[in-house]
Amino acid sequence: MGKYKQEIISRLEKTKEKANALNEKELRIEEKDIKLLREPKRILLVNFPVKTLKGIEIINGYRVQYNDALGPTKGGIRFHPEVDLEEVTALGFWMALKCSLLGLPYGGAKGGITINPKEYNEEELEEISRAYVRQIKDFIGPMKDVPAPDVYTNPTIMGWMSDEFNKLNEKPALATFTGKPLPMEEIEGRSYSTSKGGEFILKKAVEKYDIPKNSRVAIQGFGNVGGHLAEFLYKEGFKIIAISDSKGGIYSEKGINIPKLIEYKKESGNVCGFEDLKEISNEDLLEIETDILIPAALSNAITKENANKIKAKIILELANGPITSEADEILNKKQILVLPDILSNAGGVVVSYFEWCQNLADEKWTEKEVLEKLEKKMNDAFDTLYNEYVSKFGLDFRTSAYIHSIIRILNAEKERI
Repeated sequence: MGKYKQEIISRLEKTKEKANALNEKELRIEEKDIKLLREPKRILLVNFPVKTLKGIEIINGYRVQYNDALGPTKGGIRFHPEVDLEEVTALGFWMALKCSLLGLPYGGAKGGITINPKEYNEEELEEISRAYVRQIKDFIGPMKDVPAPDVYTNPTIMGWMSDEFNKLNEKPALATFTGKPLPMEEIEGRSYSTSKGGEFILKKAVEKYDIPKNSRVAIQGFGNVGGHLAEFLYKEGFKIIAISDSKGGIYSEKGINIPKLIEYKKESGNVCGFEDLKEISNEDLLEIETDILIPAALSNAITKENANKIKAKIILELANGPITSEADEILNKKQILVLPDILSNAGGVVVSYFEWCQNLADEKWTEKEVLEKLEKKMNDAFDTLYNEYVSKFGLDFRTSAYIHSIIRILNAEKERI
């Protein structure tokens, strides 16, 4: 059994155990219920030839539609050399929970193509993208499955995929893909929506737990998500003391000038060497003395091996699955507040939902409207967990999020059986 499968089963079993310990009839989860969520509803594996500069290559692709009890499935498509079926399946599971938690009319899905996009030129990436859509076209659509960008994919790639899908179908549907470029009716704010959603959740936690706004922050990951969040928090007065990317990290107890760092990274390609600040590793960043720790890059970054070394008061998960279930138990005993990924990084799928609504209704929302709607969705989700589980039963946020999400999916499943 692979690590992702083990993680899913572990999370489900622990959620069932903790939910049943509450002795609340409406929150009870049976073993037969867990079985409904252990396996995905549909798995697509596609292998297709593409002509590249290297010759004819066979490309491997996946699309996992994990659960559709609440509506059409929703989830990104990633391009990465290590993409495999197990990873995509686990990500589809988390998407199902995320959509349920935020009250979206979606199930969960995920897709991927096993390539290193840096090894292909733009024409080759376009052909790979279009060929992949030709393989999965019968299984996607506005009311079936709605893909979006993910790791190493972007609005341009979604534009190619959307265009290919519309060419292949008698009735073109802009709402089949979200995260499209603006000329194709992408929604305003989509490019930084995950970061903005994380900011809203962190600000709610800071307010609720009476933590100063000038608190120290360490962020592992300075890509699109981590970079935008660093920019937002810097403007809000937080002190960013550590930042890292794939090449390494930097640290300054006095705080880092984020606007200058953004310009430096554009020129140099990484954060190392900025203003001769102390250089640290990605691993070291996780263990520094800080108020708020934000893992925004790697899954399984915090494990049972390093969880006891974490010194932060709050962990905001922006990466998918950055903390293992074993590490979770350790962090809970240390009374570290963990704001889980299915809550903290849900801003992207929320704004994708807004784009879907906008396309279906043939409307165009302003950036202000989008951000106001996003803030309300994120705040409502936080308040629901805090009021109905954390405060009422003394549960941690992840357990609360899992119970709430799973119960909502199970109730929908039972309605249609």
